[in-house]
Amino acid sequence: MPYDKEMDRRGFLKFAGVSAAAATTSLAGCTGGEDDGEDPLGEEDQDLEITVTQGQFASTLDPQDHNDTPTYNVLDQAYEPLLYRDAEGEIVEYLATDYERLGEQEVEFTLREGVQFHSGDEMTAEDVAYSINRTVDDEVGIVSPQQDGLSGIEGAEASGDGTVAVTLSGPNPVVFENFASFGRILQQQWAEEHEDETIRDANGTGPYQLEEFEEDVRATFTAFDEYWDADNVGDVTQVTFEGAPESSTRVNSLLAGETDIVTNVPPSETPRIEDEDGMTFESVPSTRVIFLVMTNDREPFDSQEFRQAMNYAVDVEGIIDELLEGFGSPASQPTLEGHNGHNPDVDPYPYDPEQAQQLVEESGYAGTEIVLETPTGRYLGDEEIARAAASQIDELPNVSCDLEIRDFGDLAGEALDGDMSTSPGFFLIGWGNPTFDANYTLVPWFMPGQASQHFENDEVVDLLEQSESELDEDTREGHLQEANALLNEQAPWVFLHQQYSIYGVNEELDWEARSDEDILAKDVSAS
Repeated sequence: MPYDKEMDRRGFLKFAGVSAAAATTSLAGCTGGEDDGEDPLGEEDQDLEITVTQGQFASTLDPQDHNDTPTYNVLDQAYEPLLYRDAEGEIVEYLATDYERLGEQEVEFTLREGVQFHSGDEMTAEDVAYSINRTVDDEVGIVSPQQDGLSGIEGAEASGDGTVAVTLSGPNPVVFENFASFGRILQQQWAEEHEDETIRDANGTGPYQLEEFEEDVRATFTAFDEYWDADNVGDVTQVTFEGAPESSTRVNSLLAGETDIVTNVPPSETPRIEDEDGMTFESVPSTRVIFLVMTNDREPFDSQEFRQAMNYAVDVEGIIDELLEGFGSPASQPTLEGHNGHNPDVDPYPYDPEQAQQLVEESGYAGTEIVLETPTGRYLGDEEIARAAASQIDELPNVSCDLEIRDFGDLAGEALDGDMSTSPGFFLIGWGNPTFDANYTLVPWFMPGQASQHFENDEVVDLLEQSESELDEDTREGHLQEANALLNEQAPWVFLHQQYSIYGVNEELDWEARSDEDILAKDVSAS
């Protein structure tokens, strides 16, 4: 459905679900560089070089030593998983051509033949097994932040000519869904010989190979001539990724012709982009939920009444309407609508300052002082949203709330290292769910021993354990829905909203924004 800007954005969300908005354009030409007025895709020049500017740059070039979307977007030009998802969310085969369960605790992948690394060496089953083990086993190379994504996987080994067997700790009903989001493959020999260089160099099987990398500044990739799926690559011959935390910097760069796709465009900036010849904006409901974490190992967040009070104190509808201009949908639980395990009978907390004040009194923490910590530039309107939430909480007569702006890397490093005792007590963060299943959000945040856990509740743990050992889909979904209802009641987070992704785009590009926020240069063509 074409996007009608006169249509209410919330109405559009309901109508469109999570389908992407197509960015089909009508002009053709090179982008992200000098415009000489000639058609660069004419007969004499077939090069299309583009630049993508995100709110955050890649934190590393190691495909397994991170777990954040901006870094995935950079590295996914060069590194690929066994399975992936298309723009509609369906699992598709990438470096594996087949996958099956061999038993309750074992699955097997059949590998694609003739896949080359950028080094020129052919991908082997040993490389794939090594990459999986490097993700799930602390003793293999690194301690990977992606372990939560492949939870329940004990290890992998080459099981034959072109096959890899993966051992599971239990039934793991979402093992293939997780492999469609995690487990990028790198070459074992190269990784072991470049142990200290994997954060600054790359050697994958993807459609683009690393040309230049300037830490914290940019990464440039050029087309890989030996790519196994060359027939399904668009027109882009070179792609450069950059980072700019300030939204105004990103938008100004787009309007100046210095970049071609920018992320997290503030809704207030969309008219300026629309008014510029050759520029447009695209939006799509994201798979990301935005929330305020309340770490429940300390006062006052150890009180259910206080946590519920924070939910009643924040005017989520008002934030969506005023700050996000309708680009968002209120969240009632950790699992978004449309994802497996979402509980449709659970409603968002209404804005009710009087109820909030009363619950604070009942909690025994009247007069308490708290600090909300937030990144800036990482999520759409993150600083402004946090500022509004902190102000609304501070308006309660019996709570004082200050705001602290943090570097995203520093905040995430403290919050997601698996140690609740050193984590900030109250902070804004977002969580994308590339698997479209509640497991990917609930297990990392609410199961013991997970890097993101900030809330301890035995009933939730029991439900999640049951869901992880249940292969009957309906029974499993029931466990997840029950967990979501319980979490709404327990209020470990201030549930904010489902994020919209808003991109500024050069109209010379034909590109379709995805709900999972992935940006693949191979999907871009000149229009």
